[in-house]
Amino acid sequence: MTADKLKELLHEVAAGGLKPEEALARLKSLPYEDLGFARVDHHRSLRQGFPEVIFGQGKTPEQIASIAQAIHRQGAAVLATRIEEEKAGQVLALWDRLTYHPQARCLALAAPAGTKPGKSLVAVVAAGTSDLPVAEEAALTARLMGSQVERVYDVGVAGLHRLAGSAQVLGQASCLVVVAGMEGALPSVVAGMVDKPVVAVPTSVGYGAAFGGLAALLGMLNSCAPGLSVVNIDNGFGGGYLAGLIDHLE
Repeated sequence: MTADKLKELLHEVAAGGLKPEEALARLKSLPYEDLGFARVDHHRSLRQGFPEVIFGQGKTPEQIASIAQAIHRQGAAVLATRIEEEKAGQVLALWDRLTYHPQARCLALAAPAGTKPGKSLVAVVAAGTSDLPVAEEAALTARLMGSQVERVYDVGVAGLHRLAGSAQVLGQASCLVVVAGMEGALPSVVAGMVDKPVVAVPTSVGYGAAFGGLAALLGMLNSCAPGLSVVNIDNGFGGGYLAGLIDHLE
């Protein structure tokens, strides 16, 4: 239930086109819907502007499909993250309305009535090709939130001349998500080039001393570039979500 849907419902009641009892029936599951194994937070769209997102890791295909259908029944966008290909096939066998995005490892379905567009665009910048699963998770999240997304991929610090060719895109963005593993230096470089917020996403890509992304995380947290914030290791969803919120600020 989005704010626009709720307003539409109240206008129908006020105009006499809908009985209060019918409106109440539609609103019964608004706080949350109890599926037995999950309490789906249908009120989240009103509070935060975007519906609850399904974290697929650890959930069964049946649970994912049931939660997705409950969210969709409220007219909201559906996003399920951390879904490997085999499990995605099992979910789609139960409910085929979803689309699987293999690189992002996500199942998604746009809101039936569309989503309010962002004010500009979100640039998703990735250091290397190995970082693309996390970058694509961020890009898909921001796009489902209504943001226009531009991708700038394989522009890591080992060859910064590759980044220079995308300076115009970086400058047009209202927010940038910068994804990097190894030593995690790219977000500092990008934050030093633009006057917009930069969301840094460390990835677990790297050799032994990368410590599964900890080296990149600490490097980003210790950045000397202002205007940069950091989310957790491999949290492309968190980076894309924050960027989408920033892109929708009035």
